[in-house]
Amino acid sequence: MLAYKSALEHRPVNGVLYVRRGRTRRTLELPGLLIEVYPGPGPLYEAPAPDVLYKNIALPSEARGFLDNLVTGRGASQRVLPQDDLEARLDKILTIRGDVKLNELRDKARAVAHTLGMKKEGSRLDGIIGAMLGTHEQKRLQSKLALARAAGKPYDPERIDLFDTLFAQLSESVFQHIADPAAQGVAMENFAFFEAYFSNYIEGTTFEVAEAEKIIFEGAIIENRPEDSHDILGTFRVATSAAWRNTTATTAEQFLHWLKTVNALVMEARQDKLPGQWKEQSNQAGNTLFVAPELVPGTLKQGFERISALTDPMARALMTMFVVTEVHPFRDGNGRTARLAMNSVLSEANLCRIIVPTVYREDYLLPLKRLSNQKDAAAFIQSMARIQDWTSRFDYAQPRQALRQQLEQSNAFQEDLRNYRLIFPENASPYVK
Repeated sequence: MLAYKSALEHRPVNGVLYVRRGRTRRTLELPGLLIEVYPGPGPLYEAPAPDVLYKNIALPSEARGFLDNLVTGRGASQRVLPQDDLEARLDKILTIRGDVKLNELRDKARAVAHTLGMKKEGSRLDGIIGAMLGTHEQKRLQSKLALARAAGKPYDPERIDLFDTLFAQLSESVFQHIADPAAQGVAMENFAFFEAYFSNYIEGTTFEVAEAEKIIFEGAIIENRPEDSHDILGTFRVATSAAWRNTTATTAEQFLHWLKTVNALVMEARQDKLPGQWKEQSNQAGNTLFVAPELVPGTLKQGFERISALTDPMARALMTMFVVTEVHPFRDGNGRTARLAMNSVLSEANLCRIIVPTVYREDYLLPLKRLSNQKDAAAFIQSMARIQDWTSRFDYAQPRQALRQQLEQSNAFQEDLRNYRLIFPENASPYVK
């Protein structure tokens, strides 16, 4: 019968397989494997939580596995999983299966504990689950994750690991401080136009440049595309309004309010997408499943702790964008909201905002995916520093048509990513601060 650490892992742990068998305590040494045998009861094959026989080894039920890892006594700490680990597993059950299933697990564990004479372990597990569900005192909990859950602020621990990976690499990075080349007047207006144009294009809201100009500067709503028209107009308004362009949060609650307000402004015309409201259903892109709805506020707050701990404004900006992108807190408009949040940090520091042109789409998205899937932030940091450099090399105060021609010469509008690459404009240098 698998026991202790092996009871939940269903395998050897650090080269040791823990089992219960008969009345004898002994150790078996095999090539590459140590089997620690402890006396104890055999399998339970009846309800409510039957163990499973696999060949000649019994695999404990989930309820029994948790009980076995709450054993105390001499030497027990070496063979059981830490309580932090157990709380993380219970939190995952609560997140994925819900409180009904967690309560079912508790009920099964009570029955198993009664049958096996594990009253003490059953009482501990009952208290831990009760504290996580808010029906018992929080002092029974140890892990930060479980305490946050009990306090009504649960978060996604896997995302926090990702945030910490990026935080560490951003802390070590040295960035150019490229001054804002379009801080006011016509330059700011032209910059915001192309920022809004490309930010929507990358999300599939595509217009001809002339159509976008009519929407933004003439107030024309394109026939049969009122929602798309409002998307680009809302993005432009956020990018040009001082309240959102260069004002950032100083607390986690302000950060969440900023995100909800900006998303509501950008997605105002899409009421079916619940603009400015946290998502009610899980969302995903490809094989990436984003943060569960009930974990959104807590995960964003954990992300903000890391944002505010960074001292370099470019580092804070990139951290901000990644936190929002990785959480994907809204039903729609997450990418646009994330880039606006990033740029607000840059504008507040009087640094150049970032435009992601169509031709740079894969250079932007693939490093994000690499960071999410492989915890490698180097390509993401390099890619974003490069595109900020490119963004800074245009004269945004010139007539918009001339600016557009320069962008065209840089291949900014190209969708054929196989045959075109981003070109830096000639005879231009960044506005280094």
